[in-house]
Amino acid sequence: MIMVQPLMPKSTAIWLVEHTSLTFEQIADFCGLHILEVKAIADGETDNMIGFDPIASSQLTPEEIARCEADPGQKLQISPAVDVGKMIKNHRAKYTPVLKRRDKPSAILWLVRYYPALSDSQICNFLCSTRSTVQSIRNKTHWNIQNIEPQSPVSLGFCTPDELDHLISNL
Repeated sequence: MIMVQPLMPKSTAIWLVEHTSLTFEQIADFCGLHILEVKAIADGETDNMIGFDPIASSQLTPEEIARCEADPGQKLQISPAVDVGKMIKNHRAKYTPVLKRRDKPSAILWLVRYYPALSDSQICNFLCSTRSTVQSIRNKTHWNIQNIEPQSPVSLGFCTPDELDHLISNL
């Protein structure tokens, strides 16, 4: 089973330490941190980081926290209402460094070649590209089409395998 971690795990751990009576083990397990990191948070060694409320973001419910506070042997479970694909998409950076920009056409060509059912807008949103670039690669009219080799966006560092799986599963 894949354990889904909360957004901003360290900030979430700070909030849980400050606002609940959960054990360090429960917080560390839920946030994917080492127990010593949670103990450091409790000791105030967080460099003035602000806690992130997992209840306000619908990652946890008050009932779930109360259940685990009552029994220290229980593990916190992320709320099933959280859309993991949306969490991943919103968490992905939109800025592409200058050195990686030249690799975008390779990733676009790979998606067009192996998943032709993807629409131009899906590819544009996924790789943060323009529609004209995707269309020119799809139509083989891109100015540098002779030198573009298809490469997986995962291997180029534009996305994670989970993000790519999520994109493909929506076909």
